[in-house]
Amino acid sequence: MMIFCDLDRKNKFEWLGIFQDMFILCKLICPLIFKNTMKFYRTLLLFFASSFALANSDLMLLHTYNNQSIEGWVMSEKLDGVRGYWDGKQLLTRQGQPLSPPAYFIKDFPPFAIDGELFSKRNHFEEISSIAKSFKGDGWEKLKLYVFDVPDAEGNLFERLAKLKAYLLEYPTTYIEIIEQIPVKDKTHLYQFLAQVENLQGEGVVVRNPNAPYERKRSSQILKLKTARDEECTVIAHHKGKGQFENVMGALTCKNHRGEFKIGSGFNLNERENPPPIGSVITYKYRGLTSRGKPRFATYWREKK
Repeated sequence: MMIFCDLDRKNKFEWLGIFQDMFILCKLICPLIFKNTMKFYRTLLLFFASSFALANSDLMLLHTYNNQSIEGWVMSEKLDGVRGYWDGKQLLTRQGQPLSPPAYFIKDFPPFAIDGELFSKRNHFEEISSIAKSFKGDGWEKLKLYVFDVPDAEGNLFERLAKLKAYLLEYPTTYIEIIEQIPVKDKTHLYQFLAQVENLQGEGVVVRNPNAPYERKRSSQILKLKTARDEECTVIAHHKGKGQFENVMGALTCKNHRGEFKIGSGFNLNERENPPPIGSVITYKYRGLTSRGKPRFATYWREKK
């Protein structure tokens, strides 16, 4: 790399031409080697990108509701989409990686930060994720950024959201919508709302303290509530399968605040043939904890985008 950087401009382009010819030749002569090489580099790139991005994440993240006091709090549907953070200039993922929305989508976005979820409709996570991670810009007309906070604005939640409402009155856009925040009467009201959301195939409910500031960390002032528990972990190893899964992945090992543990169920055949790369973050579902504090009956759900 140092040698390449010391070359003059002409030689740099000559070397680039040679590399390009070798790349095309390899693709034509050895398609299998090319495919495996590209898969290796994709995994390597994802690992380093994930490590860097996770280290630089500074968004407000949710804790789980465990019967805490929620007097004076508000609730909203937890949308099953892709986190979208607009920093005033560009749209970013939860991990701080830039997305590639077309110009028309962000044309009237505000010059200040807003935090929300890229979403279209319930039970369409795969499509939403595919659109959001594409570099072509196709399909974005199906999405909106559903906003739940204005991080750098002053005041409580309603005052922060009022700043965005005022902006949208002057610069309306069909691609931003503010998520309704419903005052919680009591826990019965909360669980009735959860049942209503889940009956409509929604993911769950978010309940939060409207008087709390926007905290750039996992906060106890904003909680998620679902019938099934789920958490995230980072993939650190793949394990070859046995029997019917002899030629594909049988299980993976992942790591989070609960330690290291294996997940071997919940994968379809395509996911076993192309497992989540090492270094990627996945979401799993589980039913409580073992006596050692590990997830009981952990089942793969999906790769976090």
